Amino acid sequence: MSRRKDPVAPGLAALAGMIADETRAVFLLALLDGRAWTAGELARHAEVAPSTASEHLGRLVAGGLLTEERQGRHRYVRLADSRVAQLVEDLAAQVAPGAAGRPRSLREAGAGSAMARGRTCYDHLAGRLGIALTDALTQRGLLRQDTGFALTDAGLRWFDTAGITLDRTGRRPLSRACLDWTERRPHLAGTAGAALCRHALDAHWCVRIGSERAVKVTPEGERAFTELLGIEATALH
Repeated sequence: MSRRKDPVAPGLAALAGMIADETRAVFLLALLDGRAWTAGELARHAEVAPSTASEHLGRLVAGGLLTEERQGRHRYVRLADSRVAQLVEDLAAQVAPGAAGRPRSLREAGAGSAMARGRTCYDHLAGRLGIALTDALTQRGLLRQDTGFALTDAGLRWFDTAGITLDRTGRRPLSRACLDWTERRPHLAGTAGAALCRHALDAHWCVRIGSERAVKVTPEGERAFTELLGIEATALH
C-alpha cells in the first residue's frame, strides 16, 4: 500500500535548495542587518562577480526570501520579512561553533569579535549585548522565560516608562525567543525586541560599527542601561 506524499515536501525541498548555496547563504546572513543592500554591495561582500550575484539574487527574490526595489539605476534587496530573518538566524544557530574555522586575518578576527559582543539580528539586538539585556529583563521580573518568552505586566509598564512604544496591533508576537548563534542562548526578539533595538539606535544608546551588523554601546547607553536595568557597564562590552 503506497503512502500519499506529503504536499509540503516539494516546497520544503525547494526552500532548502535556495539556501543550500554558500554565496546565497552569505547574502542572507549579510541582510540580517535589516537594511537594504545593492546587488553590487552584496557581490563585493561575497567576493563574487556582479553577474553571479545577480543570478543568485534572482533566485532568492523569486523564492520569496528577498524583496527588491529599484531607485534609478540601483537595485536594492532586503529580507522579505521577520519570518525569513528568524529562519536564517535559527539555521545559523545550528552550525557547530568551530565550523567557521580560524579567522584569516586580524581584521577578520576583529570583525568577528565585534559581532560576538553586540550586533543586530535583523531588527533586534543579539550577541553578548542582547543576552545581557534579556537576562536583566528576566532577573527584574519584566520577562518570563520559564513558561515561554513573555513580557509580564511589569515588563509592559517598563517599556512604557522607558519611552519605548510597543506596536501591539500586528500579528507579530510581542516577544519571542531567538537562539543566539554565538552565545547559544535565547535573546529577546519579536515586537518588543525590535522596539528596544530601534529605540537604542535612535536614542544613541548603541551605534553601528564597521560595514556589517556589529554595534557598540555608547556612554549614553551605558548610563541608560545601568539606570533602567541595573546592568554593569562591563557587561555591555
